[in-house]
Amino acid sequence: MKIGIPKEIKNNENRVGMTPAGVNELCKHGHEVYVQHTAGENSGFKDADYEAVGAKILPDITDVYAQADMIVKVKEPIAPEYALVRRGQVVFTYFHFACERALTEAMIKSGAVCIAYETVQKADGSLPLLVPMSEVAGRMAVLNGAHYLQTTKGGNGRLISGVPGVLPARVLVLGGGTVGEAAARMASGLGAEVTIADVNLPRLRQLGINLPANVHTLYSSDYNIRKQLPMTDIVIGSVLVPGDKAPKLITRDMLALMQRGSVLVDVAIDQGGCFETSRPTTHSEPIYEVDGILHYCVANIPGAVPNTSTSALTNATLHYAVALADKGWQQACREDEALCKGLNIVNGKVTYKAVAEVFGLDYYPEF
Repeated sequence: MKIGIPKEIKNNENRVGMTPAGVNELCKHGHEVYVQHTAGENSGFKDADYEAVGAKILPDITDVYAQADMIVKVKEPIAPEYALVRRGQVVFTYFHFACERALTEAMIKSGAVCIAYETVQKADGSLPLLVPMSEVAGRMAVLNGAHYLQTTKGGNGRLISGVPGVLPARVLVLGGGTVGEAAARMASGLGAEVTIADVNLPRLRQLGINLPANVHTLYSSDYNIRKQLPMTDIVIGSVLVPGDKAPKLITRDMLALMQRGSVLVDVAIDQGGCFETSRPTTHSEPIYEVDGILHYCVANIPGAVPNTSTSALTNATLHYAVALADKGWQQACREDEALCKGLNIVNGKVTYKAVAEVFGLDYYPEF
């Protein structure tokens, strides 16, 4: 199979779809890999690194899409890429269709086979291709939240760790999944007083056992969240409904309960965000203010640490990419139920129920 790895063109997206180590594995399996010139440069991987393991370097993005039977990338295609995606081509990436109608319609029109990292799901409910980036995003969410607490950045002037004789900042984490656990672990490690909220009681029990003593668990409800907000400096929104829009757990009126200069970090912004006042931001313009509350809603948080992120992502995706290349997408998906759940749009038909429901489109359960 011919596999293409284009350079990411989303704002400040510095990751790349695969490391040279991953490309080496695909080449060992007899596949041809085409990497766009400088695609891996911002992640610390040079063209020569890819050439050394058998990849061919192509000058621009149009060449990569034209050559490849399968595109492996990090973020969803954006408008300039829509026309490059062709019928029957496999696109393996993060899509997050449920929060972007234009992308959904473009991929339907393209006739491509769209396999979304975020909906590849194992029998136990785990999301293996979300886990590595969730671990990065959870950690980075706390670091960014702490950064914007500085008065020079518009925050309330609290140091997340406190100092002897001065209490630390308080962090509320909404969602006890991979992002939430990573955020709670990072915030507690920095010395913050942390509360993590979820509706899954068995998960809360597990978190209570696994996390440090300065992390407290809380059943997530509108009442309980409202009670926490007046004493909270940073809120990390990490709620995920696979393939669907995130629920709005903090509404506009709740902002009045918070201290001026507090920070909301919406890690769920890829899925529409879990704060009513959230809208996507970029690494170049990461924050905005609503009613005195700072909002950090960067849609590709791990892109700020691309060397770590690209390596972690390739570790997770490579097994599936090799299967798709070796067997073709149909056989690979038939043999692997988790990978099959990654199918979102196939030959112009929506094959993922949550995406169809969000936009009122016909749903085709069989590919």
